[in-house]
Amino acid sequence: MQLEEKTVRKNYIYRGKIVNLRCDDASLPDGKPCKREIVEHPGGAAVFCVREGCVALVKQFRYAYGEAIYEIPAGKLNPGEDPMPAALRELEEETGLIAERLSLLFVLYPTPGYSDEKIYVYRAHGVRVGAQHLDEGEFLNVEYVPLPTVLQWIRNGSLHDAKTVAAVLAYAADGADV
Repeated sequence: MQLEEKTVRKNYIYRGKIVNLRCDDASLPDGKPCKREIVEHPGGAAVFCVREGCVALVKQFRYAYGEAIYEIPAGKLNPGEDPMPAALRELEEETGLIAERLSLLFVLYPTPGYSDEKIYVYRAHGVRVGAQHLDEGEFLNVEYVPLPTVLQWIRNGSLHDAKTVAAVLAYAADGADV
């Protein structure tokens, strides 16, 4: 069965600093017309970092949810930016940690029903301590949480960030000492 939908016309409703919103005219695989609401996002880069059995997490208030949540260090890509250097930058800016190298764990599609956002999730290797350089208006706490505790947070439903949950589970599935 053919699954591809075709874009007939992109209709921009809003163009913002971080996202654009479209309500496109499209056609279904059987040719029938439909509407598709899309949030365009430049994507992000994130870093899973374990040091001495502890996961480097940032706790940051997220306005959309009205609460502070735990996440692996991450940030938005600039248009056309290579995700790996962005991930290195975000790790150092948010945590003060400097990775000797990164390896790609996976690319996450966080909301495939309505957004084109892709998050490139890396694992840090050869990490040393540097200095934190938060962006203006960025407020967060860095915490080093034992891996078994983070896994327990996933099991009991208290860790909500999708990229963080996926990174921890990928690491644990790869035979990490838990």
